[in-house]
Amino acid sequence: MKTRILVLGANGYVGRRVIQALAATDWAEPIAAGRRATAGVRAVDATDAASLGAALADVDGLVNCVAGAPATIVANARALRAALDARNAAIPVVYFSSMAVYGGAVGHIDEEAALNGESAYGIAKTEAEQILASCPSVTVLRPGCIYGGGSPQWSVRIAQLLHARRLGDLGAAGDACSNLVHIDDVVRVVLAALRTPSAAGRAYNLAMSDAPRWNEYFIAYARALGATPVGRIGARRLKFETRVLAPALKIAEIAGRKVGVRRLPPPVPPSLARLWQQDIRLDARRAEQAFGLAWTPWQATLQAEAQGQSVTDSAS
Repeated sequence: MKTRILVLGANGYVGRRVIQALAATDWAEPIAAGRRATAGVRAVDATDAASLGAALADVDGLVNCVAGAPATIVANARALRAALDARNAAIPVVYFSSMAVYGGAVGHIDEEAALNGESAYGIAKTEAEQILASCPSVTVLRPGCIYGGGSPQWSVRIAQLLHARRLGDLGAAGDACSNLVHIDDVVRVVLAALRTPSAAGRAYNLAMSDAPRWNEYFIAYARALGATPVGRIGARRLKFETRVLAPALKIAEIAGRKVGVRRLPPPVPPSLARLWQQDIRLDARRAEQAFGLAWTPWQATLQAEAQGQSVTDSAS
């Protein structure tokens, strides 16, 4: 009999990949859950303890990939805590947090570093972790920047900016560590965590040990995409992107949703530019040891990712 695993946020980028990986095993039966019932997806309100408790009644494990506004993140954690407390028997739970809980920290950061989220998202994830901290069956994952497999943020968006020559060599503004982690590695950790009870009750950073600096990633990715020559993006240009163009594109995005316009250029908000300069390097040795990880080499994946972007562009 297979182990029934409920996946919350199954319609999202990470959730979809977790569902696929579970379905490919000989031991798991994934149960996809989202805000709305669709083909193959069970409707579960992840911010409501009763709805979540009912969904947990007939499963053997849970992967929480819920995303959304800060209020949604906190409400989900509260509902999850209440639903778990109401169960008679514990089940393994994998909860996705984020490196954003470390706020503006720099240097090598392991899981014992202070949680000091600064953005609204980081503050919400910090509160969510605190709510779940005393749940012994919960494994918390703090991934860095998840790329590969059509990652909307760190593959698709970056490719669009590189093709548009709005991104390239940022000089000192892109010298920070990228803390990249491939989606395949993230999914492997999820599956391993569900079957490693001794790893529960702890948090795990996820970022490859030899993650490149942002400039290295941008230049190598641009070459794989054929978006060459790679230009230098100076401080004045970057300031224009974050302070002038980003707000204008955000307004256009909001207006566009009302009239059905979706394919707008991606903005480069100030938070993104700050991340490219924040020299934090996640120490992921705890995850390597607990789950026997060997990180996917980032250079080897770029050509496949670039080809995937080309196919997507031609189909749209």
